[in-house]
Amino acid sequence: MISHLCHRLLFGFAVLFLTQVTYAQEIEARTYSNAPIGMNFATAGITQAKSGSYRLTSEIASFTHVLDVAGQSGRVSIILPYSELTGTGHLTGQTINASSEGLSDPVVRTSVNLYGAPALDKSEFSSYQQDLIVGASLNASIPWGHYNNQQLINVGANRWFIQPGLGASQALGPWRFELAGAGTFYTGNTSYLGSNSLNQRPIYSAQTHAIYYFPSSAWISLDATYYTGGQSFLNGTAINGVQENWRFGGSASYPIDKQNAIRIHASTGVYSLTGNSFDLIGISWQYRWGGS
Repeated sequence: MISHLCHRLLFGFAVLFLTQVTYAQEIEARTYSNAPIGMNFATAGITQAKSGSYRLTSEIASFTHVLDVAGQSGRVSIILPYSELTGTGHLTGQTINASSEGLSDPVVRTSVNLYGAPALDKSEFSSYQQDLIVGASLNASIPWGHYNNQQLINVGANRWFIQPGLGASQALGPWRFELAGAGTFYTGNTSYLGSNSLNQRPIYSAQTHAIYYFPSSAWISLDATYYTGGQSFLNGTAINGVQENWRFGGSASYPIDKQNAIRIHASTGVYSLTGNSFDLIGISWQYRWGGS
């Protein structure tokens, strides 16, 4: 029985990777940057990730608030994804259709700048010039997503993850160069395909970004990330090896006016030790307001 379950999970591992790692390991530029205290950002967009024949389409809404944390700026964000997953695979001569739709696990993201990004109001911020920023982050998922324990693949993971991280951003003229590292730690899913226990070791990641700012405040970035770890166990039996992946991508943001901007981003897997690479593309609209 366990051997059969192991084969089924290996069959669906690329899709599990899509639904459970896309948000945890997203290549995100400008995590450690400064903004006026009290500023708010509301974003709505659509993202599509694809691995083999599997496609995960997510409509994502998020809200971010900039606040004063012991004299430095910090951010709190909530991300709400609604996802549709489709795909067809083959196992032991049988065709298996993967289909799931519903709320994916919300993600809470927090970050605080420890050095180089003082808490400033909007009038003070107009004269701010970045040099070196050092910061820390703590992200977490909430297992509220749609989950059916009789189904191999779901848009909800039925488990928490917690992701602490550290990073730095250095300004050189119109350029910003960022480097960040994080570890993603997962709780167990004790109701996988019934009452089986699915556990995963931590995933450790590093990201780097080269961002160029135009005089109009538009910006573009080139991004790369590397992550390793994440071996999974079904009822205590290892079902895959250690993951090792490289991803490259890019982002661009263009201001429509002082309050609105449009952003596009894309990334692709360039190396995957366990064959669970995926391609991702997305577009979003951002509205900002506030700041005393």
